[in-house]
Amino acid sequence: MNEEIYVTKPVLPPMEEYMEYLKDIWETHNLTNVGKYTRQLMIELMQFMNSRHCLPTVNGHMALEMTIQAMELSGEVITTPFTFASTTHAIVRNGLTPVFCDIRESDCTIDPDKIEDLITDKTTAIVPVHVYGMPCDVEKIEAIAKKHNLKVIYDAAHAFGEEYKGKSISKYGDACMFSFHATKSFNTIEGGLAVVHNTKALTRVYQLHNFGIMDEENVEFVGANAKMNEFQAIMGLCNLKHFEENRLKRKEIYDYYRQELSSVEGIRMLSYDEDNLKLNYSYCPIFVDPDVYGMNRDELAEVLLSHHIHARKYFYPITSQFACYQAENYKADVPVAERLSKQVLTIPLYTDLALEDAARICNIIRDKQ
Repeated sequence: MNEEIYVTKPVLPPMEEYMEYLKDIWETHNLTNVGKYTRQLMIELMQFMNSRHCLPTVNGHMALEMTIQAMELSGEVITTPFTFASTTHAIVRNGLTPVFCDIRESDCTIDPDKIEDLITDKTTAIVPVHVYGMPCDVEKIEAIAKKHNLKVIYDAAHAFGEEYKGKSISKYGDACMFSFHATKSFNTIEGGLAVVHNTKALTRVYQLHNFGIMDEENVEFVGANAKMNEFQAIMGLCNLKHFEENRLKRKEIYDYYRQELSSVEGIRMLSYDEDNLKLNYSYCPIFVDPDVYGMNRDELAEVLLSHHIHARKYFYPITSQFACYQAENYKADVPVAERLSKQVLTIPLYTDLALEDAARICNIIRDKQ
């Protein structure tokens, strides 16, 4: 029987590296509440991204939700429906109205040419998503935001460690967040990071992430418990040492898929600016055109599963189609996002995926059986 191959697999550092940190935790009994390893990780991440402001959090969703809250927004927020549930939930849980903008065919990111038509006197921000680690058109979005005096908060859950024109992706917008969930190219088991360029807003995020507590007797804000613990932090410290070597391994597999699948009619991979982008190769989505390929996305997924290969319909359905939002009158004229959500299939990509397994996946896709 063939071994099961899943769409992703967590990166783990050498066990002895992690255990070395554990010894100190067992000796000190310091487990959480912004401990020394959380602070150390924060410093190393700032150095890694060449950033002055960031805050590790218990997960990526809380980083996004608190960052939006810290911006003191109101009214409407333009965003994409082609994303994980967290993006839209973070907006709605802050009492804001999501206005869904369609996406670009080429890379599945928010279409900047369609943003301005959605701006009203109630619009206060844009929350774009670097989908699959494919960066948005940050320059066009910045120009639109500046023209209309809007905040830009990037959901960069998939984009840790990436660069555009030699600059960390974390430096774009007023703020961004990363997810360090186990499935990401860099993980802290669970975890996330808020990067906020305004010192006042970053201070507010820090206050919010510990219940709004100012000192032992004063609680000035309605906050949450979003503190990263020390076990998460030491996993991050270990994985950060190996991030670049792991990124290159993922790139090798991604490039192999591109080479092998480029000749398969009806199968498309995303395009990107290779000269200006340094990607982390978080995911490998393919898009199935049933009229050309001769089989639809769901049928291909079943064929792969019959070989113990677990691909994922990621993202399907899009968030504007979720049952929890159907009762609301949210704007969602997004035909491209709806069509691509029915075609997308994310195939296995992780650091230690063997090339022979990638070759087997390509052969199955090519032969359709």
